[in-house]
Amino acid sequence: MTTLPIRKSWRIAPFLCVAALALSACAGAPRMDEARNTSIDPAREAMALREAAALRAKGQRVWCVPFARNVSGINIRGNAHTWWGKAKNSFDQSHKPVVGAVMSFRSTPSMPMGHVAVVSEVVSKDRILVDHANWHRDQVSQGMAVIDVSSKGDWTAVRLESNPDAFGSVYPVNGFILPPNSEPNSGG
Repeated sequence: MTTLPIRKSWRIAPFLCVAALALSACAGAPRMDEARNTSIDPAREAMALREAAALRAKGQRVWCVPFARNVSGINIRGNAHTWWGKAKNSFDQSHKPVVGAVMSFRSTPSMPMGHVAVVSEVVSKDRILVDHANWHRDQVSQGMAVIDVSSKGDWTAVRLESNPDAFGSVYPVNGFILPPNSEPNSGG
């Protein structure tokens, strides 16, 4: 081991501190979207987008359920409000968003069949982006911001950015149905 005389070591000390800080920044906590090894399959999403475009071209409706099923790989049938119950014994469920998971909305008077959307990005603990169909009639919306407004921070109440910089009404959410190849989320 080589030692430096004291006079020379004080000159390099600031550089060592800067290097140590830079390296520690690289080793920080993983981003929320890297915390799980789940992502949306680009081929599945491309297929879902092609199918939606083909339906619109024929003058047919574009619904949230087939779009979410095609993008996520979660093979559940029936109206969106039934997905949470149907997923119970077949898929892991969570109250924390995960990329690729299906967000299951409860039915409301204005949305009696419920709604489903696929999480495309976890931005922060209370903000995600979703891809979904028929939020705007017969359209696919990608990268729509959703914020958690629940009192417990458990994603049971959300608002969606339906128009730029304008979050709409509060909607009740059951939770997130995790895609087949994801790990169960502890505490969810």
